[in-house]
Amino acid sequence: MKAGLTIQVRRQPECVIVIVAGEIDVATATRLRDRLNALAGSGRPVIADLDQVSFMDASGLGALVGASRRAAAHGVTLHVVCGQSQIRRLFRLTGLDQHIPLNRTLAEALRAIEGSP
Repeated sequence: MKAGLTIQVRRQPECVIVIVAGEIDVATATRLRDRLNALAGSGRPVIADLDQVSFMDASGLGALVGASRRAAAHGVTLHVVCGQSQIRRLFRLTGLDQHIPLNRTLAEALRAIEGSP
């Protein structure tokens, strides 16, 4: 039985917030990648809120890396929100926490965006 993935988008004046829930794996990562890449090309910072993600594998990390690169190519950033220790650990183990801003809360990510040029 497939757990599935839900993706909600909230457009704010200063950024786009993408709220992701469920499992990000080889079966669902393409949907997430396509949505994030489209939003990352908008010229506004993107916040991917992963607090409701129950599982993420390497394909999910790949989707985030691709979106981060696309955002950078458009002069903006992709921030990730996640307070879950297992997903934060994935970022640390792969070194992605050195390349993608990782925030514990949405408020922290919004402050980071407001403070960026």
